[in-house]
Amino acid sequence: MPFIPHTEEEVRQMLEAIGASSIEELFDEIPDELRFNGLKDVPDAMSEMEVAQLMQARAQADGQPLCFIGAGAYDHHIPAAVWEIAGRGEFYTAYTPYQAEASQGTLQLLYEYQSMMTALTAMDVSNASLYDGASALAEAILMAVRANRKSKSKRVLVPRSLHPAYRRVAYNIVRNQDIELVELPFDMTGGHTDPAVLEQYAGEDITALVIPQPNFFGVLEEVDALTDWARANKVMSIAVVNPLALALLQPPGEWGSEGVDICCGEGQPLGAPLSSGGPYFGFLCCRQAHVRQMPGRIVGRTLDLDGKPGFTLTLQAREQHIRRSKATSNICTNQGLMVTAATIHMALLGGEGLERVAAGCNTNIGLLRDMLTGIEGVEPIFERPVFHEQVVRLPLAVKDVLHTLSAHNIQGGFDLSDDYPELGDALLICATEKRTRDEMQVYQEKLERLVQMQSKSCGAVPAG
Repeated sequence: MPFIPHTEEEVRQMLEAIGASSIEELFDEIPDELRFNGLKDVPDAMSEMEVAQLMQARAQADGQPLCFIGAGAYDHHIPAAVWEIAGRGEFYTAYTPYQAEASQGTLQLLYEYQSMMTALTAMDVSNASLYDGASALAEAILMAVRANRKSKSKRVLVPRSLHPAYRRVAYNIVRNQDIELVELPFDMTGGHTDPAVLEQYAGEDITALVIPQPNFFGVLEEVDALTDWARANKVMSIAVVNPLALALLQPPGEWGSEGVDICCGEGQPLGAPLSSGGPYFGFLCCRQAHVRQMPGRIVGRTLDLDGKPGFTLTLQAREQHIRRSKATSNICTNQGLMVTAATIHMALLGGEGLERVAAGCNTNIGLLRDMLTGIEGVEPIFERPVFHEQVVRLPLAVKDVLHTLSAHNIQGGFDLSDDYPELGDALLICATEKRTRDEMQVYQEKLERLVQMQSKSCGAVPAG
């Protein structure tokens, strides 16, 4: 946005209009002891060119590390056109469309986004986004509790193989509403939730079952069996999915004999840069039967009095629009700009492009796994198929390895020891379509050298 300062004449005219002799007079009510007497440690002002040079130098000092971290946020290629279009003023600065008739462009974009998400997930309805994937799961759980009126227990089965951050966020949001999250163990050989563990809950009053695909380890779950168990036991099913993976994998609307009830997840892989953790956006889709329980907004397409197509907010079940007692959520905004970028991203790539990206990710994780497990002492932990992430066990402390790799401009993966200590020195690695064979070779060589040095010294990993 351009910076347009006021001239001294404009400032004088404004002060005259309000009857003040100076800007200082506007603050004469502030006691002297509370006033700030200058920024002593702030250097002299710099020109625009000098500031740009300083920031470029600092950015270069950070380096451009090779990223092999996934764990919920992924380093995908984003076509330049995505943010060139999303950065236009009509998108970049547009606000919430309260008056639908005055916001046709924004509403049409949201309608297109919803259409794309329902096609990708094979669900009936999509809302116009949430804050992020973790809060989307929490909203999905609350939605399931409202929708499953036959269940009185408010017990929700949550696999331990689900993203730890998602589990923590969901717990913090739902715990004060008397909702119990019951943890399901994962199979130590496959890294998945064995459908057999559900048999102990058969016939009990269970409100919902959460099904990740892929799960936090990158492992593919037995989604058909899990979904059918939920349906047979009158349990609501909630899918937590990576939207990019759905370009290759069976969509949740087709899991089992009838599909899941609710689908949610993180939309970051669809055009949102890593950006040090955000902003991202969450998505939420469901079956038509549950649409009245869906939080957020839904945009619909209609015809005006002249028979011309138009767009309008059809369901707005939130506090700003209806009585609090009738609201399904207190969400008061969404990640509209991220949704704009995601819509443009999906439109540019199309179904074929998304499939090619997903296939590239899957090819690369197989290549990276083979390279790293070729190092003596490095081995895969789980034996089931994965999507663009894999857990490997190292013969030395993961924290030390990651610290040393970072010193060599390599972000080597996500340390699982804090969240899953039972796995030992386990490292979650990721390879998106952006990673090249040469980059993987650099990673492999650095890790192999660390292992060899450890083997020779039988001591600590060197610091750099």
